[in-house]
Amino acid sequence: MQLDENFAFLVLAIVEEIPKGKVITYGKLAEMAGYPRNSRLVGKVLSNSSYYGFYPCHRVVNVNGRTVPGWSQQRSLLENEGVSFKENGNVNLKKHLWV
Repeated sequence: MQLDENFAFLVLAIVEEIPKGKVITYGKLAEMAGYPRNSRLVGKVLSNSSYYGFYPCHRVVNVNGRTVPGWSQQRSLLENEGVSFKENGNVNLKKHLWV
Protein backbone atom coordinates (compact mmCIF):
# COMPACT_ATOMS: atom_id res chain seq x y z
CA MET A 1 0.00 0.00 0.00
CA GLN A 2 1.15 3.52 -0.73
CA LEU A 3 0.50 6.58 1.35
CA ASP A 4 -2.51 8.50 0.11
CA GLU A 5 -4.64 11.22 1.65
CA ASN A 6 -7.61 8.93 2.31
CA PHE A 7 -5.42 6.65 4.43
CA ALA A 8 -3.85 9.66 6.15
CA PHE A 9 -7.21 11.15 7.08
CA LEU A 10 -8.47 7.76 8.30
CA VAL A 11 -5.42 7.34 10.55
CA LEU A 12 -5.69 10.90 11.87
CA ALA A 13 -9.43 10.51 12.53
CA ILE A 14 -8.64 7.54 14.77
CA VAL A 15 -5.82 9.43 16.50
CA GLU A 16 -8.29 12.22 17.30
CA GLU A 17 -10.39 9.73 19.24
CA ILE A 18 -7.63 8.57 21.61
CA PRO A 19 -8.58 9.92 25.04
CA LYS A 20 -6.18 11.84 27.26
CA GLY A 21 -4.22 9.47 29.47
CA LYS A 22 -4.35 6.64 26.93
CA VAL A 23 -2.04 5.46 24.16
CA ILE A 24 -2.30 3.16 21.15
CA THR A 25 0.38 1.28 19.26
CA TYR A 26 1.19 1.83 15.59
CA GLY A 27 0.11 -1.74 14.85
CA LYS A 28 -3.24 -1.44 16.60
CA LEU A 29 -3.86 1.86 14.85
CA ALA A 30 -3.10 0.25 11.47
CA GLU A 31 -5.45 -2.61 12.36
CA MET A 32 -8.25 -0.19 13.31
CA ALA A 33 -7.76 1.61 9.99
CA GLY A 34 -8.26 -1.70 8.18
CA TYR A 35 -4.62 -2.14 7.16
CA PRO A 36 -3.10 -4.42 9.82
CA ARG A 37 0.20 -4.85 7.96
CA ASN A 38 0.93 -1.15 7.55
CA SER A 39 2.14 0.08 10.93
CA ARG A 40 5.19 1.75 9.32
CA LEU A 41 2.91 3.68 7.01
CA VAL A 42 0.98 4.84 10.08
CA GLY A 43 4.26 6.18 11.44
CA LYS A 44 4.85 8.05 8.20
CA VAL A 45 1.40 9.63 8.38
CA LEU A 46 2.01 10.71 11.96
CA SER A 47 5.43 12.16 11.17
CA ASN A 48 3.74 14.42 8.61
CA SER A 49 0.56 15.12 10.57
CA SER A 50 1.27 18.84 10.99
CA TYR A 51 0.58 19.16 7.26
CA TYR A 52 -3.08 18.29 8.02
CA GLY A 53 -3.53 20.17 11.31
CA PHE A 54 -3.03 19.46 15.00
CA TYR A 55 -3.50 15.89 16.17
CA PRO A 56 -2.51 14.20 19.46
CA CYS A 57 0.11 12.00 17.77
CA HIS A 58 2.06 11.88 21.03
CA ARG A 59 -0.45 9.23 22.13
CA VAL A 60 0.94 6.68 19.66
CA VAL A 61 3.83 4.44 20.78
CA ASN A 62 5.47 1.27 19.55
CA VAL A 63 4.34 -2.23 20.53
CA ASN A 64 6.57 -2.16 23.63
CA GLY A 65 5.39 1.27 24.74
CA ARG A 66 8.54 3.03 23.56
CA THR A 67 8.22 6.66 22.57
CA VAL A 68 9.64 8.12 19.36
CA PRO A 69 13.44 8.33 19.49
CA GLY A 70 14.57 11.94 19.33
CA TRP A 71 11.20 13.40 20.30
CA SER A 72 11.86 14.28 23.93
CA GLN A 73 8.61 16.25 24.30
CA GLN A 74 6.50 13.14 23.72
CA ARG A 75 7.17 11.78 27.20
CA SER A 76 6.37 15.06 28.93
CA LEU A 77 3.16 15.46 26.90
CA LEU A 78 2.07 11.98 27.99
CA GLU A 79 3.08 12.54 31.62
CA ASN A 80 1.05 15.76 31.66
CA GLU A 81 -1.97 13.64 30.73
CA GLY A 82 -1.32 11.19 33.57
CA VAL A 83 0.41 8.45 31.58
CA SER A 84 2.89 6.52 33.70
CA PHE A 85 6.15 4.96 32.57
CA LYS A 86 7.96 1.81 33.63
CA GLU A 87 11.54 1.81 34.89
CA ASN A 88 12.81 1.02 31.38
CA GLY A 89 11.31 4.28 30.07
CA ASN A 90 8.41 2.67 28.20
CA VAL A 91 4.75 3.54 28.72
CA ASN A 92 2.93 1.23 31.11
CA LEU A 93 0.71 -0.33 28.44
CA LYS A 94 -1.19 -2.50 30.91
CA LYS A 95 -2.49 0.65 32.50
CA HIS A 96 -2.78 3.08 29.58
CA LEU A 97 -3.44 1.11 26.36
CA TRP A 98 -6.57 2.34 24.57
CA VAL A 99 -8.95 -0.24 23.06
